[in-house]
Amino acid sequence: MAEIVIAIAGKVSEYLVAPIGRQLGYLFCYRSHAEKLRNEVQTLKAARNDQQITVDEATRKGDKIRPVVRDWLNRVDRNTGEAEALMTDDQNMSCLNGWCPNLISRYQLGREAYKKAQVIVGIQTARNFPDGISYNVLPRSATFKGYECFQSRDSTLNDIMDALRDDKTKMIGVCGMGGLGKTMLVKQVAQQAKQHNLFTTDIFIDVSWTRDSKKEEEGIAKIQQKIAEMLGYQFKGKDESIRANELKQRLQKDKEPEKENQSEKEKDQKKEKILIILDDIWKEINLEKVGIPFKDDQTICKLVLVSRDANRLRKVMGAQKCFQIKHLQGEEAWHLLKNTVGDSVEGDQLRPIAIEVLDKCGGLPIAIVTIAKALKDETVAVWKNALDELRSCAPINIEGMDEKVYSCLKWSYNHLNSDEVKSLFLLCGCMSYYGDISMDQMLRYAIGLDFFDDINTLERAINKLVTLVKTLKASSLLLDGIEDDGDGSGVGASRLIFMDGDHKSVRMHDLVRDVARIIASKDPHRFKVVEDV
Repeated sequence: MAEIVIAIAGKVSEYLVAPIGRQLGYLFCYRSHAEKLRNEVQTLKAARNDQQITVDEATRKGDKIRPVVRDWLNRVDRNTGEAEALMTDDQNMSCLNGWCPNLISRYQLGREAYKKAQVIVGIQTARNFPDGISYNVLPRSATFKGYECFQSRDSTLNDIMDALRDDKTKMIGVCGMGGLGKTMLVKQVAQQAKQHNLFTTDIFIDVSWTRDSKKEEEGIAKIQQKIAEMLGYQFKGKDESIRANELKQRLQKDKEPEKENQSEKEKDQKKEKILIILDDIWKEINLEKVGIPFKDDQTICKLVLVSRDANRLRKVMGAQKCFQIKHLQGEEAWHLLKNTVGDSVEGDQLRPIAIEVLDKCGGLPIAIVTIAKALKDETVAVWKNALDELRSCAPINIEGMDEKVYSCLKWSYNHLNSDEVKSLFLLCGCMSYYGDISMDQMLRYAIGLDFFDDINTLERAINKLVTLVKTLKASSLLLDGIEDDGDGSGVGASRLIFMDGDHKSVRMHDLVRDVARIIASKDPHRFKVVEDV
């Protein structure tokens, strides 16, 4: 019986005395509780500052901060702010001008300081991020502008989208002569595929280096590197064949079932669908050497191949479906001309002449836009003169070059507003065998060839070059650069002067380049074209 009484008394003590002691501790030990809170807050703020350094570094690298890290930082800010506000109340612990202690305030402060200190300690312990504080934001394909929607193109685009949705179709071809807008179309395909969540990653790669068989090894390495960069993958090997095997494994489905301890990154890879676009193919690309598993049912990628030659896509590279891009006809060609020139083209005197000029463009968008920009805001007399010159333009016999295209582009060259801009146009044509043209290299050539009269400072030469390039872009004879090759040639060769992203490099459409090289080879200029053999 005595034991039962003792046990009951112990429980009573446990449930009554201990809480009473804790409550009294809040009152009599409020200063020590407040001091502990102050110390914990300082420790947490130091940890937060340290964490912010790594967050800022990751942000500068272009990584995205994980939500759990941002939530932790927000919790730190919120709770340290509340704690500091609580500690300011430490100044009001007396009443009657300090003669009498304010027991209620001391009790409340002690209790709140104790509880907040426990929260602060918990936040410190939660600073544990096993998956890291950030993750790599994979670069998206470059945005593009100027895409014109035409009914004939929309049907082709929809057919391509249907082919991309077809699980049995792994490789698609897009073909048509130069200047029809194949590149713009496949970029629009990538954009729509992104909007419809068909793929987790789209990778656009210019492969115009395939014109030169000597560039195969270098070109394959570029494709491998570009795909790896877009997927956030780091190659372990340096040899081309080893990297091909690594890339092939990366682009195949994981056959193993999902494990409980898999990281979020590994789980995301299981859901991956990758679109790879290889644009401007001139010769066969050995996809096996690259490491793209195009014949494997386990592949997580689809290929879109772009070339002028349909047979190269179908017979040589094995495209399962091939879509032909055709010339603009009738109303579509007129719409493009009018959209570029403006409503003035509908005038009674100008319209019949504009229709004949349009006919000379052969339904080729690049020719239509180039001519239209040159004739915009011009008088009827200028349009008539342009038509006469297009009619009398000497015919040419060059493989892959339509006579009407040459006539339109040659006319646009003839009507550039100065010898300086003409010379720069021809220089770009000689520099642009494939890929982007470095503005740094262009400046060196222009200065060395004495293009700029009466200019004796580097700053003036740079300003002059930028002005001339702007004129050529406005005439659609030059385009914005696509990418930094970083290979020691072309755009990647130098970044000493033109650091602005808008002025690092330019690009010339291959048809425009061909016309520039023809002109430069026929007329006397300060340089000549030497073809690679």
